[in-house]
Amino acid sequence: VLSVDADASVLEAAQQMIDANVAAMLVSVGGRISGIVTERDYLRRVTLEGRADRDTAVREIMSSPLIVISPDTTIEECMALMTERRIRHLPVAEHGDVVGVISIGDVVKFQSKQQSVQIQYLTEYINAR
Repeated sequence: VLSVDADASVLEAAQQMIDANVAAMLVSVGGRISGIVTERDYLRRVTLEGRADRDTAVREIMSSPLIVISPDTTIEECMALMTERRIRHLPVAEHGDVVGVISIGDVVKFQSKQQSVQIQYLTEYINAR
């Protein structure tokens, strides 16, 4: 799971996100995950506020507290949570440790794949009759 220290500059975080081709990364304070920083945070709290990304610490723009799910959370629950909270990323925690991050893109891709399987099944069922 990609993370950045809360005291790192926003520029460092942005560079790490670009290098990893992701739109968000978790933020750690003292080695413990305590927030998330996203492209949206950068745009709203750095660009629009006229801050210098080299001089702004990630802790100043991160979103906290985290909204976390478990590996047992259903896709439908993830979709509802993302829609209700207007967020695009959900950290996945198991036994108190973050084991992954699910994005809205992951959810959409999964739903699309499920629909394709259902369509194929129904098509085969109809053609078999």
